[in-house]
Amino acid sequence: MIRSFQEIVDALKKEKAPKIAVAAAADDDVLASVLHAKREGIAEPILIGSKKDIEDLAKEHAFDISACEILDEEDPIAASALAVKLVREQKADTLMKGLVGTSVVLKAVLNRESGIRSGKLLSHLGMFYSEAQKRFLFISDAAINIAPDVDTKENIINNTVRAMHLLGYENPKVGCICALEKVNPAMPATLDAEELVKRNQNGQIKGCTVSGPFALDNALSTESAKLKGVSWANAGEIDFLLMPQIEAGNVLYKALTTIAKVEGAGVVLGAKVPVILSSRADSEETKFNSIALASYLAVKAKK
Repeated sequence: MIRSFQEIVDALKKEKAPKIAVAAAADDDVLASVLHAKREGIAEPILIGSKKDIEDLAKEHAFDISACEILDEEDPIAASALAVKLVREQKADTLMKGLVGTSVVLKAVLNRESGIRSGKLLSHLGMFYSEAQKRFLFISDAAINIAPDVDTKENIINNTVRAMHLLGYENPKVGCICALEKVNPAMPATLDAEELVKRNQNGQIKGCTVSGPFALDNALSTESAKLKGVSWANAGEIDFLLMPQIEAGNVLYKALTTIAKVEGAGVVLGAKVPVILSSRADSEETKFNSIALASYLAVKAKK
């Protein structure tokens, strides 16, 4: 089981560096993170965008891009389509968003004729290392699925569990996060939790143990779970926090990155390769970790 971001980096250094197609790469933070990944030997960036803008940025920030492949394409929409094309033709192993809107990249990814659909739902995965608990916490969905119904939540679980298996989690502990730890007909998320547990118990959802509903505290704290009389076997020890809707997921994701300053990463799952849709507000560390996570998942999925 992977226990740190450094462990991911160390594992990647033993592999041939995967190629990462960077759409609209003329962004200083994105360039800094992909060049960091190149120096570490964990990714080989293909920079797609205005060659002049990329070279001007490199000169301004003293970035060494001399060994990077640059594909000159000034139009961000065309750059996104070209990045997807490289992945589809197996000339790149993963894809990263640069200075272009998320919707533009996702439109290219999901294009029925030229995209990289896999037939699965797209969902966002946040992966954070908790110093307090000395372990990773996984969060979904904080960026893609706005108000998932119970079937969508099942697909989010499946996406995340597949990724966690690649990271060495044999039987991830999934917790359905709600506002409280009891089923309440007035709170649809608790009803979804009850249904998802049933689907897990009858074998419809495989490869993990689903529990809930949980409030956040008793999903992560055994003491809190005992105080509140939560009887789930995995109470306080949840690995994967299935969030009820995008607002809750997004707030928790950003609270961890901005207030708690927790080391994290984020990728989009469900396409043929992991997709990195980092926010401009994400730190260089988060972008680097996201590249490492996406690269690791891409490499492991091929084995």
